[in-house]
Amino acid sequence: MFNGSSDHTETAVHKFEQMLESNRVVFFDAQEFEEIAHYYIDYGHMKKAKRALKLGLEQHPDNLELLLIKSEMLIYDEQLKEAEVLLEYIAQMAPNHEEMLLQKANLYSRSKRHDQAIVLLNEILDFTDDPVEIWSMLGMEYLVLEDYTKATFYFTKCLDDNPEDYQALYNILYSLEQLNDLDGAEAMLNKVLNENPYSEIAWHQLGKIYTQQNKIQEALSAYDFAIISDDTFSGAYIEKAKLLESGGRFNEAIALYELTLQFAEASGFAYHRIGSCHLRLGNDGLALQFFKKAINTEPSYEKGWIALVDYYTEKHQFQKAKYFVRQGLNVSEDSPNLWKRNGHIHTQLKLYEDADYAYEMAVNLGNYEWAVWIGWIDALLHLNDWNKALTVCYQAKEYYPKKKALDLRMTGCYLRLGKTTESEFFIQTCQGAKLSKELHKFFPELHQQLGA
Repeated sequence: MFNGSSDHTETAVHKFEQMLESNRVVFFDAQEFEEIAHYYIDYGHMKKAKRALKLGLEQHPDNLELLLIKSEMLIYDEQLKEAEVLLEYIAQMAPNHEEMLLQKANLYSRSKRHDQAIVLLNEILDFTDDPVEIWSMLGMEYLVLEDYTKATFYFTKCLDDNPEDYQALYNILYSLEQLNDLDGAEAMLNKVLNENPYSEIAWHQLGKIYTQQNKIQEALSAYDFAIISDDTFSGAYIEKAKLLESGGRFNEAIALYELTLQFAEASGFAYHRIGSCHLRLGNDGLALQFFKKAINTEPSYEKGWIALVDYYTEKHQFQKAKYFVRQGLNVSEDSPNLWKRNGHIHTQLKLYEDADYAYEMAVNLGNYEWAVWIGWIDALLHLNDWNKALTVCYQAKEYYPKKKALDLRMTGCYLRLGKTTESEFFIQTCQGAKLSKELHKFFPELHQQLGA
């Protein structure tokens, strides 16, 4: 087990570096190699760590600690079969070595053999002097297996041992959320607060629980206590601001969002929310300023671009909307939400080929909203591309099989293609449907066929 002092480690590392520079092989004892390897691993210099380990095993081929470091690195590199072979070899020398068994459990976990990992971890519990680490590992195994009751049990044991183990607390809350046990989550947080009334994390999480339970005043109070516990805790300011914003208290929300900018690095999120509040207050000029600050501060923050695009679209300033949607796509080219808006804007500008491309991109990226399908089909109707429009209609029918608007468009496309049998089939499903002005322009003959 690595326990070298800092001075001794630095001396060994310096000696090793000199050896590399001189290209000569120097003898080190096994503990020195262990310290050198751990030093490089800690600083992320994996190539040098592997070099030290290789030389160490050449000089001390059966040293248990060096072999364990090698197995750990093999697991890290996802060389799981090689790691398992090595661990079996180590087990022959030291069958009850705790570190070896822990690595084996980790290997089982990484190999998705979670049941085997659990069995082994329970065996380790019988003799370990540090059960907390094992409880945490068991909790994670049950979390992966979605056995949230058992996961909660083991993470609770970790939290009982250390009330400030917030990772265990987060895992408990996640598990209870999956079990829809908000009362249990509330009870757990109150238990933590009984032991530590100034736990800003617990107050913050309790506020989120109260919000889910629609206990708005209690949630606001919980966030206030989180802020009292740590007046630089930006997460509490943000959650309180979101709650105030949803309740229409926009000026108060703005003040809190602005405070977060003093405690944390400026973010697109904060500027976007401030802008949204100003928009709701009718301060359009300020809203635009903050939306632009959002994208300048964090160009990859998609909601900032969407806010600008939506603002200009609602104002029917489509050229400006087109500019910002293109700028946004330059940064987030895989955004289905921006592609959807791109399609709508180009339709409004009567640039139907561009609209066709944009809507197709939105669908390919996973946006299957009705507005996207119908926007895409109508762009194709404007282009008189009846065959492609039919293809897209059939695709849309997989998601919206009962939409008569699709049947109307398919009837019209078959009529334009001279396929009367197919058009007659679909016209039967359209009886009683109203023909929109837009569709009447495309297919005026449908009006008579519908008996309108």
